[in-house]
Amino acid sequence: MKRRLELNDQAGINVSRNFRSLVGEANGYENLTFGEKDCRNHIDKVRRLRLGTGDAEAIQKYFVRMQKQNSQFYYVMDVDDESRLRNVFWADARCRAAYEYFGEVISFDTTYLTNKYDMPFAPFVGVNHHGQSMLLGCALLSNENTETFTWLFKTWLECMHERSPNAIITDQDGAMKKAIEVVFPKARHRWCLWHLMKKIPEKFGRHSDYESIKTLLHDIVYDSFSKSDFMMKWENMIECYKLHDNEWLKGIFVERHRWVPAYVRDTFWAGMSTTQRSESMNSFFDGYVTSKTTLKQFVEQYDNALKDKIEKENIADFRSFNTVIACISHFGFEFQFQKAFTNAKFQEFQLEIASMMYCHACFNRLEGLDSIFSVTESKKLYDKMKDIVFMVLFNEKDFMLKCTCHLFEFKGILCRHILCVLKLIGKTDFVPSNYILARWRKDIKRRYTLIKCGFDNLAGKTELQRVDKACDAFYEFASTRINSEDDLVKVMNWIQNMKIELPCNETSPRIIEEDCSVQSQATILDPKLARSKGRPPSKRKTSKFDQIVKKKLAQKKTKKNNQNSKKTQGPEEGPCISRGQEIEYEVCYRSQLGDGIGTQESIQVNKEYSSRVNQQEQNNVWSGENGSVNTVAPFNPNQEHLGEENKERHHMKDQHNHHRDIS
Repeated sequence: MKRRLELNDQAGINVSRNFRSLVGEANGYENLTFGEKDCRNHIDKVRRLRLGTGDAEAIQKYFVRMQKQNSQFYYVMDVDDESRLRNVFWADARCRAAYEYFGEVISFDTTYLTNKYDMPFAPFVGVNHHGQSMLLGCALLSNENTETFTWLFKTWLECMHERSPNAIITDQDGAMKKAIEVVFPKARHRWCLWHLMKKIPEKFGRHSDYESIKTLLHDIVYDSFSKSDFMMKWENMIECYKLHDNEWLKGIFVERHRWVPAYVRDTFWAGMSTTQRSESMNSFFDGYVTSKTTLKQFVEQYDNALKDKIEKENIADFRSFNTVIACISHFGFEFQFQKAFTNAKFQEFQLEIASMMYCHACFNRLEGLDSIFSVTESKKLYDKMKDIVFMVLFNEKDFMLKCTCHLFEFKGILCRHILCVLKLIGKTDFVPSNYILARWRKDIKRRYTLIKCGFDNLAGKTELQRVDKACDAFYEFASTRINSEDDLVKVMNWIQNMKIELPCNETSPRIIEEDCSVQSQATILDPKLARSKGRPPSKRKTSKFDQIVKKKLAQKKTKKNNQNSKKTQGPEEGPCISRGQEIEYEVCYRSQLGDGIGTQESIQVNKEYSSRVNQQEQNNVWSGENGSVNTVAPFNPNQEHLGEENKERHHMKDQHNHHRDIS
């Protein structure tokens, strides 16, 4: 039966049909000693990466070349007993250095199938000081069992200098859960709330009271601000709809500390409640990877995608230092956050200030040195206004503030309820520095920005050039002049003296320096051919970007044919689609996928860009030599490398306008 399952899987028959055929042969489910889930587990176990001939050698050469350019580039290639490739993990020097600053919270997800080999892509994603997703290492896996995840987590932990994250968010995968308990025993493990809540229609869709249960579950999960509140609402729902025997509800209730917001908001999650960060990173790569991408091409496209991501962070840094967002109040602490926070995070703080109008604070009681205040907030729930009471604790001696909404603990930004209390007691001039998290500050110089990656072009980057020259010179000195322990002591003392003579302006934490272990250069064979789960690769759904470009090219071809057939009947009506416009579609689409999360800044930029494109398209209609109407795509100076044909069209348009003026 196992052999038949494997052969049918290679032929493209899914597990469900496979299992039903076995049930038919056995004359009923009761005559089988295993279930459909056991069949799926077996198929997953025997699957391996499917690569073309020479791909394993090509990716190995790529990793060796990247490590030669920067010794801190880290990679591991996991092979089986026959030296066939099973799993691949890598992280560049910038990712490793950035982990020192943004590694306390990690999102991990493997739902994305990247290329024609259908290999699960497993990115470790963090959040930078602008709230943007940041890649902190990634892997391509042969399967998704506990053994593979354990290997991956241990490899990643070794790459990150054995520093475990404080919190990690994944989907509801049992194999991940077991591996995290083994490798990260002290980390807070949370399940993706979106993945869990989307199962409600599947579990209760046939229930007679489905709509009522769905509404009540959303209210219990999202509007319970304390554990006792959640317990009371949950018990009332179970009793009201007689759901005592529902196994799914029993299971998620036992694990409520992994997903219910009221149970997890006391931990810092950088504002994340789902694995959307990982999935947005997958979408980001979707702009560079198609269904025909080989493994070697994928790794090279990984560099291109990462360069784009770094450029977006550099642009956000520039805007935070050169663009000032005006304050919306006269409170001193808003000016304090304006000077310290990045623009994206300051806008989130301003949202809390604006929401103070819906809150009313009053003194409740005194408990020792702690003053307890009650803050009533009017919130709109299901088109109705509802008053919710939050309790804020204030210790004037230590200037300690704490709210039952736990927004500061969860997101690192002071909530509207605490700000209302500060306004009530007249403490609006400033807040202590411990309430301005370093991870959101713009005035900290983080050293990972000075790390040279294998794909970096140092032209025009003066600061990066200085660091690179100094590192090269010191490496040569250390490798040729330090021949004993006494020499090492002299050099270390000299470095300490130079630190005093040349003081550092940065306040960021020190990066631990460790040498990346050199990988074995043994020959690695290509993996055995095996199918991945789901449809055959030939039927794999194309990405949204591929669909858009394909549609526009089809429209262009159709209109061109119509134009040729109607030359004698007058000009063609309606503008044709130029190559420059195809590039615009591509850039617009990638800009929407870039950060993954729809921040206010990114949404505004996209709106302004779209309106500018539309206006330019209206102004750029001109008559061709044959009397037809053409539309020249607006030229964007930031995309010079993309639009040679676009520039040629603009040159033609200028010549036409010149001749028209002469006439």
